[in-house]
Amino acid sequence: MASRRLLVSFLRSSAARRPRSPFCSAPKRSPRPSPTGHFLHRFASHYATSAAAAEPPPSKTAPGGGLGGKITDEFTGQGAIGKVCQVIGAVVDVRFDEGLPPILTALEVLDNQIRLVLEVAQHLGENVVRCIAMDGTEGLVRGQRVLNTGSPITSEFNDDIVETNKLFQSEFNDDVIPSIPAFGLPASRYFLILYLFLLTVPVLWDLWNEDTWIICLLYMLPRLVPVGRATLGRIINVIGEPIDEKGDIKTEHFLPIHREAPAFVEQATEQQILVTGIKVVDLLAPYQRGGKIGLFGGAGVGKTVLIMELINNVAKAHGGFSVFAGVGERTREGNDLYREMIESGVIKLGDKQADSKCALVYGQMNEPPGARARVGLTGLTVAEHFRDAEGQDVLLFIDNIFRFTQANSEVSALLGRIPSAVGYQPTLATDLGGLQERITTTKKGSITSVQAIYVPADDLTDPAPATTFAHLDATTVLSRQISELGIYPAVDPLDSTSRMLSPHILGEGHYNTARGVQKVLQNYKNLQDIIAILGMDELSEDDKLTVARARKIQRFLSQPFHVAEVFTGAPGKYVELKESISSFQGVLDGKYDDLPEQSFYMVGGIDEVIAKAEKIAKESAA
Repeated sequence: MASRRLLVSFLRSSAARRPRSPFCSAPKRSPRPSPTGHFLHRFASHYATSAAAAEPPPSKTAPGGGLGGKITDEFTGQGAIGKVCQVIGAVVDVRFDEGLPPILTALEVLDNQIRLVLEVAQHLGENVVRCIAMDGTEGLVRGQRVLNTGSPITSEFNDDIVETNKLFQSEFNDDVIPSIPAFGLPASRYFLILYLFLLTVPVLWDLWNEDTWIICLLYMLPRLVPVGRATLGRIINVIGEPIDEKGDIKTEHFLPIHREAPAFVEQATEQQILVTGIKVVDLLAPYQRGGKIGLFGGAGVGKTVLIMELINNVAKAHGGFSVFAGVGERTREGNDLYREMIESGVIKLGDKQADSKCALVYGQMNEPPGARARVGLTGLTVAEHFRDAEGQDVLLFIDNIFRFTQANSEVSALLGRIPSAVGYQPTLATDLGGLQERITTTKKGSITSVQAIYVPADDLTDPAPATTFAHLDATTVLSRQISELGIYPAVDPLDSTSRMLSPHILGEGHYNTARGVQKVLQNYKNLQDIIAILGMDELSEDDKLTVARARKIQRFLSQPFHVAEVFTGAPGKYVELKESISSFQGVLDGKYDDLPEQSFYMVGGIDEVIAKAEKIAKESAA
């Protein structure tokens, strides 16, 4: 009780000594739409009046008598308070009397029903900036206050960012409330604040000293875009808010989503294969470590299962994690992917969530164009953390890269830029290059990106897919004709390509085997019309042998997946690259001409083929 009385007297004397905000003196308070918006609003007004009391010259006032925030960084204008002067859909114009924010700076709307982040896109003159909203602008009104955060939208990374980013650096004293702590505090301070907070709850309910509430709650506000292992198994949006209804993401560091690509001296110059354990991919269209792969395929041919198997194999074979960025696709597809990942064990819930292998970043087609144009960068930033901080080989899936271009086209039109060919933005190559060039291999790790590509009207000359093709190192084409044969993965071995398929990179053995397989399959394809019209009996002996080997190769390219084991009951297989090369070379050389073709279906290595053939022979003899 004595400590409580002492605390009460301290709070009362502090309240009497500290200058009160003009909003506190109102006899009737307006309804607060949300706790976060209310405390940010109270923070801005208190910050302004405290700064005015601390400095002899009064701070400038906005037109109409409004108070501006205290500028803690003259270059970025961090801490300045602006006002909304125009709202046109996803475009918001904000006027600042001082502290004009640079391009790509994140602004946050105060006293709003939801957390609304704006990104500065243009300077219009007369201290007005044009911004792109990362969420819906419904309910936003002219004159509403906007806080200049002084930095881009950020993701968590490491404590070195604190030294280079002065956005949230401040000192705690009696006169000035510190900036919102985006970089976290020592655990001891958190415990101290939490202890004082719990101790003073009964007193604060009586005194309602709002200034004290603000000081406590600003240290407990949710952080911005998180990265790191805490994001595994979670779904976040473009600004890092969890949207899976599983609570806050507890993490410690931040990283801006707008970054330069790794310098040339930091990149690895040696070309290496990223072994996936999938025979058809590793043999015929190998992925480059740190490369970009285009994934083509219609609905129901197995794109999702292939993606999940890649996530599983990379995690097991390379110890790396995966990041899935859903850019402008259907919400139903995002939900289905999440549920299928849970069923297949890629994502684990509850106490085993730390064992999850993938982080999800969603900005679906119902989101504003600003969110869809930046969610790919958010996903890439999460992947960069695993590459740079943990030295891992990361898989980054982007579905769909065309929607990224489409969203930037919408933003460009809203900003009033003159459109380029076919109505696309004039900065098409710049927007796409800024994303793609960050996907690379460094001396620490690599990011290998698999990007689903939608081709509008099946026109490969459309500027959006044509610009994307220039960045790709490999293409994986899923064929409906192959899936109808029951062969999974339904990768088309003739249409899929890779820049890695060269004897100088793969070696003569791998290259010759791959070309031999493709030659046999192409000859079989050329003979199919003759077979359909005249039948097998009209073929020459050499052609009959080619057809027999091609059918065995076609079935041998199938493979049971680990993530499909819960559906098929067949255990998944991971096949090493050397085993794949030797097995297919043996088929080409005729070593296994005596084995039935059904023994090559849905197996791993050639040893399983032989065992399955013996089993079939015993069953036939019985």
